[in-house]
Amino acid sequence: MFETTFQDLKYAMRGLAKNPGFSATVILTLALGIGATTAIFSVVYGVLLRPLPFPHSDRLLAIWELNHRGAYSRLADPNFDDFRDQNHTFQEMAKYSNWIQSVVGPAGPARTGVAVVSRDFFKVLDVHPALGRSLAPEDAHPGATPVLLASHRYWKEYLGSARDLATLQIRIQNKIYSVAGIMPEQFEFPAKTDLWVPVELDPENPSRTSHNYNGVGRLRDGVSAAQAATDLGTLAERIVRQSPEKNDYLMRSASAIPLQASLTGRVRSPLYILLGAVSFLLLVACANVANFLLAQASKRARELAIRNALGAGRGRLVRQFVTETLLLSGVSCIAGIAIAVGLLSALLALAPQDLPRLEEVAISWPVLVFTAAISFFAAVALGILTAVRATSGAPGRALVEGGRGSAGNQRSQRVGRVIVAAQLAMTLALLTGAGLLARSLMRVLAVDPGFRTDNMLTVNLERPEAGDLQPDAAAAFRAHESQFVSGLIQKLHAIPGVQQVAAVNAVPMEEGGLPDGMFLLVGPRENPKNWDEYSLLAQQPERRGTADFCAATPEYFQALGIPLIRGRLFDAHDAIGSPHVAVITESLARVQWPHQDPIGQTIQFGNMDGDMHLLTIVGIAGDTHEYGLEQPPRPTVYVNFLQRPRTSFSMVMHLKADSASVIAAARAILHEQAPDAPPRFRTFKQIYSASLGSRRFNLTLVVVFAVTALLLAVAGVYGVISYGVAQRTQEIGLRMALGARSADVLRLILRQGLTTTLIGVAIGVAGSFATARTIQSLLFDVKPTDPLTFVAVAAALIGVAGLACYLPARRATKVDPTVALRYD
Repeated sequence: MFETTFQDLKYAMRGLAKNPGFSATVILTLALGIGATTAIFSVVYGVLLRPLPFPHSDRLLAIWELNHRGAYSRLADPNFDDFRDQNHTFQEMAKYSNWIQSVVGPAGPARTGVAVVSRDFFKVLDVHPALGRSLAPEDAHPGATPVLLASHRYWKEYLGSARDLATLQIRIQNKIYSVAGIMPEQFEFPAKTDLWVPVELDPENPSRTSHNYNGVGRLRDGVSAAQAATDLGTLAERIVRQSPEKNDYLMRSASAIPLQASLTGRVRSPLYILLGAVSFLLLVACANVANFLLAQASKRARELAIRNALGAGRGRLVRQFVTETLLLSGVSCIAGIAIAVGLLSALLALAPQDLPRLEEVAISWPVLVFTAAISFFAAVALGILTAVRATSGAPGRALVEGGRGSAGNQRSQRVGRVIVAAQLAMTLALLTGAGLLARSLMRVLAVDPGFRTDNMLTVNLERPEAGDLQPDAAAAFRAHESQFVSGLIQKLHAIPGVQQVAAVNAVPMEEGGLPDGMFLLVGPRENPKNWDEYSLLAQQPERRGTADFCAATPEYFQALGIPLIRGRLFDAHDAIGSPHVAVITESLARVQWPHQDPIGQTIQFGNMDGDMHLLTIVGIAGDTHEYGLEQPPRPTVYVNFLQRPRTSFSMVMHLKADSASVIAAARAILHEQAPDAPPRFRTFKQIYSASLGSRRFNLTLVVVFAVTALLLAVAGVYGVISYGVAQRTQEIGLRMALGARSADVLRLILRQGLTTTLIGVAIGVAGSFATARTIQSLLFDVKPTDPLTFVAVAAALIGVAGLACYLPARRATKVDPTVALRYD
């Protein structure tokens, strides 16, 4: 067996070396399909399939509340405490939250990812510091000496890899922290976090409607995720029945799902769709190679017949073909991996930055095993298909047909046309998906965001908070912050090229977005002065409203070009000591005051920032798409930033000059005014583009796959028709010698090619309906059965395939009958 296998391999190598053009074409075609599939699978494996880097990560569950709409919601403090203390299915449970903050360390200030975590956080994950110690019980209570854990990256870059941790101190907001330990090099959870501090240093929020934390738990042995979800749901129902808080912000139930699914759930469907799309491309490439191999095998019909007549059985011949395809596929696999490495680099550069676990994507051993497997199965399938077709006839007939020319190749031509029809069907499905995604992107881009994006610059600042202050001290701190922001606006306004400057608590389409909450409709005389009065009024459903909360300075609306619909905007009279005013959006006016004028109405929204001043509505502004063009405008309450200042905010500037010169001048001003708050500059164009990143990523890849499949399919059509014309040269010459005109020959060849094309398109249209349903979740304002897309794609494919048929058909009309009749 080894001897014959070695003989087959040597024979295959000699045969392929004699046909370098054929070999190179097959290898390149297969390598393209294998490389593209490998690159996409690398992303799918790294993001969705690769286990989380924690011991027994399959036992880790994300814990969620379920709100009144049945959607996942973060945990409120008392709800988490009850889940942790009363559940019967978890070993440990922890809560956490993370954000970017200005952190001052030994190397100076830096914008750093900080997470607040409960005492069992690292115990749940079963991760221990590589240097120093973990959080201890004495670190986790109000009044404890502040300590933190740092990431390996932060330790190297900002702490100088110091081994003596006792000498290191880090300031976050208004607290000085000692460094207790350094985490392992690969540990980064939550994503983009470098510092972990105990959440118990601050008192808990007693409200069950303040959802501030994510939850994670480790299952007990022998307990399933379904049992844990049922356990938490039962606890949640009891909490809801007993809670005095009765409003839409109180949870309705609770659930637990695998942590990995929770982290990657929003990208799971798009990535699997991309994997399906590239699988179509691989099938089209394999179909193309199958046609190449069938054409090559038909040329060897006489050789195979002679070998069969000399005693080589059909199994022996099949093994020879499989050996040849394994050799081709092996070389294609190596070339495909090289292509995949380049494609993966391009994919990672193109991928949206919010794609979870992006740093874990690589050409790993599981990916290489996947590549080897698809290469092997492709080789075996192609080899068997080619061998079965090549050895299906009687040896004597093959010898006779081999001497006469064309007749014996008709079976291979029919099989080739079937393969081409399948290629065209799969290509049409890919093109239809690309067309629907392109139409969706066009619809998205046609949406008016409601604010200006050109010539807009934003800079984010994180300044230290005041901490818990007495009322008089808190009022003085707010006044100081208001004066600071006013002075900063004036200095930035003086930069040449700056037209308007404003401060806002969150920029539109920025990650995280605006905070939202429940406000109360109250009269001037019934304004609650404390939280007990507020909670009592909140029990009345007719008083409750829901909106986003946006604090902005007066020039914000002019800077962003947000129109005033009615009333007035903030002005100089709305100082910090004046009655507090609010501007609401059109959508809030329609929802909350459908049959009355909202201007002059008073509301209480103090639960958002702790300021219990009553808000009088003075104007109505246009709606904006704060959360992306695909999301509808959300009801929003704007308050005057100078009346209700905060330490974390963004400055927005409308420019009439180059942003680079403005950034340089603004950076110098900010360094002087807020040296401990490293600024982050971005243009609105960058933010706007990032909000479309996922849609552009999906569209780009599907279009690339579809165009590549189209080129391969058209090459297949051209190859089959050209090969058929070459095999029928003698027949065509005879027809023309008997009086057939060039137009008759042209129609004959075109009819066969277009019949194959139309059959493939018909099958593809039927398959495209299923494809369109699959990608329905990725579409925006476009139906999966959009007739314009289907008709345009089908017409384009028929046109391109028709051209591929026309070229060899026209060449057939140039055949000289006298030459053709002598053709062997």
